Amino acid sequence: MREPDDQEERYGMGKVIVIEHLTLDGVMQAPGHRDEDPRDGFRHGGWAAQAQDPAMQEAMGARMSSAWSLLAGRTTYERFADYWPRQAPNPFTDALNRVQKYVASTTLAEPLPWQNSTLLKGDAADAVAGLKKEIAENLVVFGSGVLVRSLMAGGLVDELLLLIHPLVLGAGRRLFPDSGIGLTFELVDSATTGSGVLIATYRPNDLVRD
Repeated sequence: MREPDDQEERYGMGKVIVIEHLTLDGVMQAPGHRDEDPRDGFRHGGWAAQAQDPAMQEAMGARMSSAWSLLAGRTTYERFADYWPRQAPNPFTDALNRVQKYVASTTLAEPLPWQNSTLLKGDAADAVAGLKKEIAENLVVFGSGVLVRSLMAGGLVDELLLLIHPLVLGAGRRLFPDSGIGLTFELVDSATTGSGVLIATYRPNDLVRD
């Protein structure tokens, strides 16, 4: 993978960048740890933990420069806010605690529990579209499947960084709906880790430039 400075120069700033761990059958639910997201009786939490690789951290770190903010839906925000502030200090934890966080939710109310958190009001896609016009930094999204699908349908996602694991679970919440969203993507970068994880960068076709 390219060094972070090269990635930042290539992709520019002020974009919505979605970072997701996926299985081969498209499952995105609870990759990090066993109790992360047990909705619908999901019993495979932590399925991505064994395949961590420095190349994956490098790819994510290239998007988490000094000029980025976290964008999250309600469920991901609540799970992150409950988990990360209690972890031992490390670069990833420190970055998440320190960064500005924007939360798309119609049920949460301010003040939000995690430091540097701001609630986006109203329709999520409209709020993010407005936010993109107001700030210069990238908006990085982890998880947040409902939010991501809304943003993709609204043409607001500029880049997908998919960490595709050589694993089929057969159950779990998926990134893309069965009905599809009517988008095609261009593969603009890829690498494979020693554990067989494909690190693939996609952009919607209308965003690809020569």
